Amino acid sequence: MESRYQRQLQLPEIGTAGQKQIAQASVLVVGAGGLGCPALQYLASSGVGCLGIIDPDTVEISNLARQILYNESDLQKNKALCARDKLKQLNPSIDIEAYSFALDHTNALSIIQKYDMVIDGSDNFSTRYLISDCCLLLHKPMIYGGLFKFEGQISVFNYQKGPSYRCLFPNPPDLGEVPNCSDTGILSVAPGLIGLYQATEALKIILKIGSPLSGALLVINLLTLKHVTFEFEKNPKEIKRVQKNKNPLPSSIQDCILDFEISLKDLTTKEVLHWIDVRKHEEKPRLKFPKLTEIPFEAWESLESFRGDFSKKILFCQSGKRSKSALSKMKEQGIQNCFYLKEGAEELKKWSENL
Repeated sequence: MESRYQRQLQLPEIGTAGQKQIAQASVLVVGAGGLGCPALQYLASSGVGCLGIIDPDTVEISNLARQILYNESDLQKNKALCARDKLKQLNPSIDIEAYSFALDHTNALSIIQKYDMVIDGSDNFSTRYLISDCCLLLHKPMIYGGLFKFEGQISVFNYQKGPSYRCLFPNPPDLGEVPNCSDTGILSVAPGLIGLYQATEALKIILKIGSPLSGALLVINLLTLKHVTFEFEKNPKEIKRVQKNKNPLPSSIQDCILDFEISLKDLTTKEVLHWIDVRKHEEKPRLKFPKLTEIPFEAWESLESFRGDFSKKILFCQSGKRSKSALSKMKEQGIQNCFYLKEGAEELKKWSENL
């Protein structure tokens, strides 16, 4: 197998000893999408001995422009399972574990503790803060990547007792403050570049070479190719906030769910919305919208029917309490672009009558 890694073995900084370190390393990649695909491809081809892939989503046609691990024959396949099969063809000598479900507060600690580090390829704040808190509690490095239109960000958190993600971003942003890629768009090559940087940071940590981006956020503008690095300090207050409870995950998830609260005043008549009524069928008033699904919260189990729905989904009930709980279930199952309505059905009825 040395011929496979010949070019790496020629590097004095790696050699046979370094390649052995790579083979003994384990990396969990959360999200096998735009960031996860290139990171996984290069980690597998470099010989990382054990890769974990977690993603509940299926391959969609809109993914193929930037998630080049997949092709049209993979449509509707689970991304984690599909990525595992393709990477085993790329490098049969490594171990790959695929998790075809969402990372949540019930499984995150047990999964993350199996690996040396985590690459964050997630696309929502709930998962990102969950990864951050788990990595902090388990003393695992977290390799972060972020995207916005023609820009990308990279940083390394929790490395050798360095700053955590919450040191830079203590709490989730307010609703609408940070739009996601599905709303703003993304240059197809941007996640490829950032995912490659994330794989590079992982290899640097494994090999103990170079200077990992701990305490530094690298921002890259693809239109100008300017690279700007912002340095930040460790915030002991934020570190202790996570550590003091030993297991802060459920409350952290609830904190993040606030990011997905929406009010009637935030909505416009131009938006195409999918309304989801989580009340019992006998509850009044009943509402009518062009796109409305009625599923009482008590009957919620599998939410597979929503997985291919890319419209903006608004959950509502009488007060917001049940719709908030329903949103948590949606997030746990990896359903994206969904929000819960702050107001209840009565206010929604009045709002709809004024459309």
